[in-house]
Amino acid sequence: MDATTVGVDLAKNVFVACVADCAGRIVERREFNRAGFLTWLGTLPAGTVIGMEACGSAHHWGRTAERLGLAPRLMAAEFVRPYRKRQSVKNDRADAEAILVALLSPGMRFIPVKTEAQQQRLAWHSLRVGWVEERTALLNRVRGLLAEFGLIVDPGPKHLRALLAERERDTASPPALRGLIHSVRDQLDALDARIGECDRQITAQQANDPLAKRARDLPGVGLITADAVTASVGDASMFKNGRQFAAWLGLTPSQSGSGGKTKLGRITRRGDDYLRTLLVQGARSVLAATLRKQRRESPDTLTRLQQWIVALNGRIGYHKTLIAIANKHARQLWAVLAKGESYNPQAWQRA
Repeated sequence: MDATTVGVDLAKNVFVACVADCAGRIVERREFNRAGFLTWLGTLPAGTVIGMEACGSAHHWGRTAERLGLAPRLMAAEFVRPYRKRQSVKNDRADAEAILVALLSPGMRFIPVKTEAQQQRLAWHSLRVGWVEERTALLNRVRGLLAEFGLIVDPGPKHLRALLAERERDTASPPALRGLIHSVRDQLDALDARIGECDRQITAQQANDPLAKRARDLPGVGLITADAVTASVGDASMFKNGRQFAAWLGLTPSQSGSGGKTKLGRITRRGDDYLRTLLVQGARSVLAATLRKQRRESPDTLTRLQQWIVALNGRIGYHKTLIAIANKHARQLWAVLAKGESYNPQAWQRA
């Protein structure tokens, strides 16, 4: 078969392929099950370009295509969506054709295929996020149940845990309530142990990674953020500059305009939610530390970056300053990872 470009709509068990020849004309549409799709990939000529939307299994199929001598191209779903002929009609065949048309479009941006090692590292982050969310949900559920018994707890998990420990030892409490609290504390201990296991694994897997070590030198970047960024990004040089990296994380403002007049709106919030959340959390700690230092010490002791943060906070407010700091951290991360240099807070003096 003279196939040079293929658009594939991936799923768990149903795969639809739309095939184009060297002139870009659609010559065939095929539907496969999982085993049949793998067999069919092996029949394609070497160098055939395989376009796929980036999803949970896309990186696995990308690595499979590379082993077969094919050229996988992963695209963000938001870049493929406009190429569907009718937005009101969505099915597997229409999606496969839209992927093929997007693949042939000039200027399309592609996502590098992650290695299996990268995905293994990120799997621990996914587990950790799930355990943390489950622990938060359990604490909130217990807080509501205790309120039904007239027990109102101050905000914060520390106060709730202290009350649970106190009530479990209180023999004056009804046995049924003490049994409930004992069950909740056992579950909390189990979740704490699972989260701790994830933290230890994340710490261990970046111990010999020089990129993660350089990333940890930046303010607001800890063990978890450094490992998540280096495992997710891989080769940071694929981004042209720091602003493009920040835009990929959704930390740049959206634009709307015409006739040469452009208005900036809210941040796009595109890209990886997890990385963006980690950077904003790191920005929050940097902002809090800077404001504490401003209150306790003289302005002369503030660094150039801290002076910028204080001035920005006074001009645009707390929340916008958080995003601005996270954006700056993203640009600094790109510079450290893409250029292979260690973080130098005095690098601005060389300009």
